[in-house]
Amino acid sequence: MAHRVLDTLRGVGDTAPLAGFVEGAADPKAALAAIRIIGADTLAAQALGGAAAHPGDVAAVRQAAAVFPTPVHVPAPPEGSAENWAVAWRDWATARLLERHADGGAETHAPQPAAGPALAPNGSWQSWAVLMAQLSPLSLPGVEGPVPDAARRHPVSLARGITRAMLRRDYPTAARLARWIAVLHRDGVPLPLDPAPLVEHISLHAGGGTRLALDVAIARALLATTPGRTAG
Repeated sequence: MAHRVLDTLRGVGDTAPLAGFVEGAADPKAALAAIRIIGADTLAAQALGGAAAHPGDVAAVRQAAAVFPTPVHVPAPPEGSAENWAVAWRDWATARLLERHADGGAETHAPQPAAGPALAPNGSWQSWAVLMAQLSPLSLPGVEGPVPDAARRHPVSLARGITRAMLRRDYPTAARLARWIAVLHRDGVPLPLDPAPLVEHISLHAGGGTRLALDVAIARALLATTPGRTAG
């Protein structure tokens, strides 16, 4: 699934990669689960390029949400599970992008989760950076709200998180955090590090893995936009 999304981001592959993935799968339910896991990033090409999604892809994303629905009223940490809360936010982001990039809009059923104190580092930038890595699909243009706002308020904590991930050779986390650093660069937020060589370093040293390559490609695309101007 990640490979198909990456091809679309690069301008190659099927015109309806999600629908084709489901239709050609030996286990269509497993294919829908893959769409659900990739989430908002299945619409990365549309979010970054401003194009409308293919109706077949819109139907596939909506079917994945119907087969694997979002839990309702997920409490924010520390009352609730951080993992479940992050999933609820990612589902909300997918719903927002469907509304934005489906021709004529799309009916969605993903309420915005409660923000809660977890969106601020509160003295623990390490755990906050891990959470922001889990929320990296919300770095796409067209997904605004408390999560991107939190990233913009805490550039130093993001820089610390990505530096820590690089030192630990945790390149998947580094690539996800690089997306947020790219968003801050796009929005003209002063940064304590240069994002362009950072993303290239991740690309050169991270090794294989299509999901990681997708995160790097999205970070590069965000860096290619004009600083100080939000896409969309």
